[in-house]
Amino acid sequence: MIIQKQNGQKIQVKYSGRDSFKMIAKTMMGLEEVLAEELKGCGAENIEIGNRAVTFEGDMRVLYRANYTCRTALAILKPFAEFVANNDEELYNEVYKIKWEKIMDVDCTFMIDSTTSGEIFTHSYYAALKTKDAIVDRFRRNFGKRPTIDTETPDYKFNLHIRDNQVTLLINSSGDSLHKRGYRQAVGIAPINEVLAAGMIKLTGWKCDTNFYDPMCGSGTLLIEAAMMANNIPAQYYRGGKFAFKRWKEFNLGEWKSVKEQEDRKIGAGDFDCEIWGNDIDIQVLEQAEKNLEYTKLHKDVFLYQGSFEDQDPPEGKTLIVTNPPYGERIKIEDLNAMYELLGDTFKKKYGENCEVWLITSDFEAMKHIGLKPSKKIPMLNGQLDCRFLKFELYEGSKKAKYQEAE
Repeated sequence: MIIQKQNGQKIQVKYSGRDSFKMIAKTMMGLEEVLAEELKGCGAENIEIGNRAVTFEGDMRVLYRANYTCRTALAILKPFAEFVANNDEELYNEVYKIKWEKIMDVDCTFMIDSTTSGEIFTHSYYAALKTKDAIVDRFRRNFGKRPTIDTETPDYKFNLHIRDNQVTLLINSSGDSLHKRGYRQAVGIAPINEVLAAGMIKLTGWKCDTNFYDPMCGSGTLLIEAAMMANNIPAQYYRGGKFAFKRWKEFNLGEWKSVKEQEDRKIGAGDFDCEIWGNDIDIQVLEQAEKNLEYTKLHKDVFLYQGSFEDQDPPEGKTLIVTNPPYGERIKIEDLNAMYELLGDTFKKKYGENCEVWLITSDFEAMKHIGLKPSKKIPMLNGQLDCRFLKFELYEGSKKAKYQEAE
């Protein structure tokens, strides 16, 4: 860490690559605790759970490992400057003082995402514009030219966070959102976000010790995430090594290769001997699922079936069922309530005590028609939709009557 003192005010600027430093992992609502556990497994320390984010400390190896392996992270951010600004002029001046040439080269491209709250900075776009002006003005003064703005594929993606007069600048080490795993070659109408899919599976507590079944699998995201877990395949294995941290001046190729090789050696090292099944009524989306599975080379590990979910039996033996049925938002169902009632009837008649069922939905009215009482309701967001992730424990005989009748 380097402390710059200017005009009697300390500005913390962190450049060191090997020392431990603070990071922030962004995630989706409801997945914070799952992500915290993943980060712990990466060697992170001083972990604190926040709102859709987890703060932690570690060195560059931890940053590399978190980006490569965390299934429930959307981005890993590294704060590098903190200061106080009470107006636009102070914001410009403090940003200008930062030695940006130590962070990026003049021929690089960058962009700024801005979030502001409080009464001082009320327009996030304007705050981002002042920050951009300060950066390019410093480069222009020192080098006679300036870096270029690129909002699509920038070399550096900075986050400006202002709360009242407290300003934090962060650098995004991930680049594109980490939900973009790289394995999707084809998708249906309403594909589930990969991070949400992985988080749902993690929330069930699945230890890859039972069968896994998605009776409404669509293009196969839940199946692929489950198969990757079962085979110890890192979350970003199919990403093609596209991470923003590779463009950093402090990037260490040897350490990155060491981390990646350590994680890749774990692939296939488990003893998963259960089955992963997917079913869907739409043959076209099943073909998309098959294409995605073939790309990941997991097509031999996942069995796909075509037909109505009520006609398909689950795998024999203990089975975890996780599914994302239509909500009626993007996929229109003529009678959504009847479909959910059929779901509940199928759970009761076909799945039995060897099965544990989880489903996510935003239709709270249709949810009541399942006719089973969920033992867990976890609030989540699917895009902008307020959802509940529901757990149903299935029983036989008298237990079924006692515990499963809806209130």
